[in-house]
Amino acid sequence: MLFAHGVSITVDDPLPCAIEGLKEVDMHIALGPNEQILQFYVSNDGRHFINNSQGGTYDITQNPFQKDLDKLSIKGSPSRGPSNAPLTLIIFSDFECPQCKLQAESLREEVLPSFPTEVHLYFTNFPLETLHPWAKAAAVTGRCILEQGESHFWNYHDWIFTNQAAIKPDNFRLKVNDFVQAEKLDQMQFGHCMDDPTRALNEVNKEIAQGRALGVLETPTIFLNGRRLVGRLASENLKAIIQADLEYENAHTISLGLN
Repeated sequence: MLFAHGVSITVDDPLPCAIEGLKEVDMHIALGPNEQILQFYVSNDGRHFINNSQGGTYDITQNPFQKDLDKLSIKGSPSRGPSNAPLTLIIFSDFECPQCKLQAESLREEVLPSFPTEVHLYFTNFPLETLHPWAKAAAVTGRCILEQGESHFWNYHDWIFTNQAAIKPDNFRLKVNDFVQAEKLDQMQFGHCMDDPTRALNEVNKEIAQGRALGVLETPTIFLNGRRLVGRLASENLKAIIQADLEYENAHTISLGLN
């Protein structure tokens, strides 16, 4: 099967498996010379399958991403894109994470402009505190800035990733104060939030708890309509996945219209 952007998917015939009641099936996902092989175990009745690459047991009669969808919450999260977009992209990110910086740039400059009406992006904090000493402070600061409007938050989001390499634990607050002045935020409101960050900290802790409940272990981790995508994805790869999901959504919509 050939999808947009040159992505092809082929599924091998089922093979006998050492596990009773299951058959082994390999799926090949190719983009040019690059190929990824995903291994699945499928029940003899064809109803259930196990993703041997990422784990998890699924029933093909149900949405395979429903368990994660039930745990995902976008309430209060800053977002970009039309609210009626057919695809929802939720990214768990860390402001001190170099791979998150690259993914953020890719989303802003290449992916979202390619799908201006099809994708709604939500940002969720997931600071890896043991690795990144100022990441949680940056997340809390972002929440304080968000109180003054989403546009200010996204400017902060872009600014902090752009300046990531120059920020250290001992100069973080000074550099943020420079941003606040340049952004023309209400400095008194911002100062109150930073001096007593209880509300902002609670929101960040809720985001972290959500990520842990979902089993998020690294950043960036993306959930695209519930589909888990772990690690930074090249722009072309992510665009190909989005296009394939859009084609599926369109086919599904047409099918529903005919029934």
